[in-house]
Amino acid sequence: MPTVLVTYDSKTGHTEKAARLIAEGVKEVEGIRCVLKRVDDVSLDDLTGSDGIIIGSPTYYGVMSTKIKRLLDESVKIHGRLEGKVGAAFTSSGGTATGAETTILSILEALLIHGMIIQGDPHGQHYGLAVVGAPGARDADRCRRFGARIAKLVSRLFS
Repeated sequence: MPTVLVTYDSKTGHTEKAARLIAEGVKEVEGIRCVLKRVDDVSLDDLTGSDGIIIGSPTYYGVMSTKIKRLLDESVKIHGRLEGKVGAAFTSSGGTATGAETTILSILEALLIHGMIIQGDPHGQHYGLAVVGAPGARDADRCRRFGARIAKLVSRLFS
């Protein structure tokens, strides 16, 4: 069964809440296994054992958190082994125009270097998912749709 890993770092709980909602969306897709883990608990085997990897970070000065960066730096040990897997990124930030897109892009750059497949969204939030503060009701739907969208791509590619 294809697996999607949703991993995240969160200090305030906002990114964690978004991650949980994204995981709900992944689980809505039949035939997809979802694994939700804090970045502290993710191993390189978790990355290589997943068909899709969704990484979430709070926005810190327009870039990912040090814990997410540490995981991606560590992933050099498995360089080439994530090629062809689906990748995606999300963030929570303190407001609009506060670095959310650059945070998402900083994560996606690493996933692209690994040779992963990134799916843009022509309908909005083109690069990945960004929420401001704690996800509200509107964000909750957006988070679930984001997770389901990535899981559907994984299903098409790996089922």
